[in-house]
Amino acid sequence: MKVVIVGCTHAGTAAVEQILAHHPDAEVTVYERDNNISFLSCGIALYLDQRVKRLEDMFYATADDLRKLGATVKLRHDVLKIDADKKTIVAQDMESYAIVHDTYDKLIITTGSAVVVPPLQGIDHQHVLLCKDYHQAQEIYEAAKEYKNIALIGGGYVNVELAESFRRTGHDVTIYHRHGQVLNNYIDDVIADKITDQLTDHGVHFQLNHYVKGFIDDGDGLTIQTDHGDYQADIAIVSTGFVAQTDLLRGQVELSRAGAIITNEYGQTSDPDIYAAGDVRVVRFNPTDKDVYIPLASNAVRQGMTVGMNIFGNTYPEMGTQGTSGLPLFDHTLATTGLTLTRALDADIDAASITFEDNYRPEFMPTTTKITVTLVYEKETLRILGGQFYSKYDVAQSANLLSLAIQNRNTLDQLAFVDMLFQPTFDRPFNYLNLAAQAGLRQEGRL
Repeated sequence: MKVVIVGCTHAGTAAVEQILAHHPDAEVTVYERDNNISFLSCGIALYLDQRVKRLEDMFYATADDLRKLGATVKLRHDVLKIDADKKTIVAQDMESYAIVHDTYDKLIITTGSAVVVPPLQGIDHQHVLLCKDYHQAQEIYEAAKEYKNIALIGGGYVNVELAESFRRTGHDVTIYHRHGQVLNNYIDDVIADKITDQLTDHGVHFQLNHYVKGFIDDGDGLTIQTDHGDYQADIAIVSTGFVAQTDLLRGQVELSRAGAIITNEYGQTSDPDIYAAGDVRVVRFNPTDKDVYIPLASNAVRQGMTVGMNIFGNTYPEMGTQGTSGLPLFDHTLATTGLTLTRALDADIDAASITFEDNYRPEFMPTTTKITVTLVYEKETLRILGGQFYSKYDVAQSANLLSLAIQNRNTLDQLAFVDMLFQPTFDRPFNYLNLAAQAGLRQEGRL
């Protein structure tokens, strides 16, 4: 079988490795327009404050690694056209400008996502930067050496991570966000307030409910125009979300309203010989049982692996996702999975939430630490829809456990009494997840 893979970051790399590990006779050709593969953009913040010394360490595979497996890898090759009817592609060598024609039996599209570039005046100014790939990370690192006052446009995961990194390096940092709380897609207001307070305590400034309208270079710096007035900065980093890069297949496969590729449970598009994985496509979101766009590296790696199996016969259906994610923030951990209460209500689910706070282990221990847990659930069925965790204690793995509970459609009463270990070093006789679920049951008059 002749397989062509277009794009090679997380999903593309995983697909190549899966295919050639189990089908070494397959003819696999990769087209990637960058000069690298497998870049972990989630590590950019670690590099900016030098917790990781080399940006190059964010690559977990190289083109030569895939070549050793038997793949033909064409870096700096831009695919210009895909003809799904004829099963052909046209690409251009970005170094020699030579045109390359190729054919395929199966096509895997893993072109990923790009940073949303809002249509703002001055967005193309040299002091307005984006943050996603290796080259953009290099630009930010060099700019931060020269400039001190940094404006972060957008209040999502990327900019919250960057805010911490730039405060560690002594920069002045302001987050501009059009919503009234940071991380509004991931957490509800109780934990959002804690995070805002923590960032504020570490010197981060906020302009919430501020819509950025444009940028002006005034010679001495950058003027940031908002609906609440103008502000000054040296540089601005825009991170307001991601958009699927699907132009090559527009009009040839079914797309969502947001422009992401729609697939079945095997990663197969509306064209049976074209599969999609990673940020280029939608994914089944288990809390709502709907297809949504959730660009996460974890989703991309899983989908790349399963697509690498399914092009040979649709044998491994995907499990969907809960959108589970985590964020270290100074000396705290934030971890989330599933729906927030706000998003559950927006989805017309009769939902409620309970926020539980307690020390994670008994007070007679030499030390203990407060944890905050918010559980979101469907009121009638008590089905768990989401959870948020925040503490100096490492609560990240609790989000993984709750992710499994959501996927398996477990309920509060099941979580309240599920068997978990007790040892004073680790927790109380009831783990804090048990206790949070019990608090939810009491709130509903079920306990």
